[in-house]
Amino acid sequence: MQSLLRISKSVMTSSPKCVSPISAAPHVPIPKNGVDYRNKIVLAPMVRSGELPSRLLALHYGADLAWGPETIDKAMIGTTRRVNPRTSCIEWTRLSSNGQKAHERVGLQKESVIYRVDPQREKGKLIYQIGTSDPELAVQAAKLVAGDVSGIDVNAGCPKPFSTSGGMGAALLRTPDKLAGILEALVEQVGKVWEIGISVKIRLLETPEMTEALVRRLCKTGITGLTIHCRTTPMRPRERAVREQLRMIGEVCKEHGVACLMNGDVKDRDQGVALAKEYGVDGGMIATAAEANSSVFRTKAQGGLAPWREVVTEYLNLAMSVENKAGNTKFLLSQLMPSKDPLYQPVQMSKSYQQCCEVLGMSAEMIARAKEVDEILGIDAQGPKQQQQQQSSKKNKNKRALEAGTNAMPNATINNKKQKPQVQPELASRSEFDSLGQLALVV
Repeated sequence: MQSLLRISKSVMTSSPKCVSPISAAPHVPIPKNGVDYRNKIVLAPMVRSGELPSRLLALHYGADLAWGPETIDKAMIGTTRRVNPRTSCIEWTRLSSNGQKAHERVGLQKESVIYRVDPQREKGKLIYQIGTSDPELAVQAAKLVAGDVSGIDVNAGCPKPFSTSGGMGAALLRTPDKLAGILEALVEQVGKVWEIGISVKIRLLETPEMTEALVRRLCKTGITGLTIHCRTTPMRPRERAVREQLRMIGEVCKEHGVACLMNGDVKDRDQGVALAKEYGVDGGMIATAAEANSSVFRTKAQGGLAPWREVVTEYLNLAMSVENKAGNTKFLLSQLMPSKDPLYQPVQMSKSYQQCCEVLGMSAEMIARAKEVDEILGIDAQGPKQQQQQQSSKKNKNKRALEAGTNAMPNATINNKKQKPQVQPELASRSEFDSLGQLALVV
């Protein structure tokens, strides 16, 4: 009996201490220049709503990390990296042909900004998302930005035809070996060299078994993070997110030490934290709710949602500080402003930063700054009154010319048939504000 007691006591004292499954799970080392996705509520990658001022707005209101918009590998390859002396932003640019023939482009090409980052305000918080279907092209493009971002994320979840038709986005879910090959190439040739993390964003597959097999395959590639959009490829944003597989996905990621974020119908920080805890994942990603009001990243204790006027003012200041493309700024204003507000339509009809600020009743200092940015961007900065006066003057001038022509030809037969008006040269260079939400994506 004493012998049995001694054996029992020996087993009890030599047994390892009981630890929770979470702390016992392996943890993929976070590279020196990378970032851990755990315990984070982040801004999702969105094509128009993920440009620099939108990311800065989300970070201003408390987003822990910000994903840039999906940028196609071929769009980045061949770009030139430069620092804008006025904004201190890093920009990757290329000359745009605009469909012109080679001999017509001489001296007429404009530089297009393909990607832009703020090295100060985004330091340690920016994740570059790449659209790709080829390991070699992915590495070439990623190398161009690797030194200026905290992580490279592969888009394997976009269901839009412009992405899937090229074998990118959600199409990669059907070619798991190719997707794994892309991630492995990025881990070895980019992640380890620049000491940043490589991650991937995917969607649910048809069955839990198929999803689990894919997640296990991807977690073995050396990635540090995985985001799961809780919808299948055919599902649209209006359809409710499916979270039944989320706990399983989180457990598989934990087995491999990979951080797991969830995406889909996350409305604000408080809900994201609660859902992450409920389903055992590491954090949440906010998309459309942040597009409508970036203050969703504040907790209720921090004030919760801010009034739209406050958010719009902050956004305009940020957009002008980085000389954001006017068409993109106007698109974001259409998302941030209530469509039923009396100022909504006047803002959408505005032709410049200056006019937009005047419509919104911004300060004289901000209007003056808007005028400067309009001049830098080559935008017609006339205000509403000046434009109305100019239009009235043109009408009167045309009317006088018509009357003079009629009097000079009394015997001529007047053709009352309406003629198609010719586009005046000056109208061809109107500001980007004329076109609501011009797509910033380069494919």
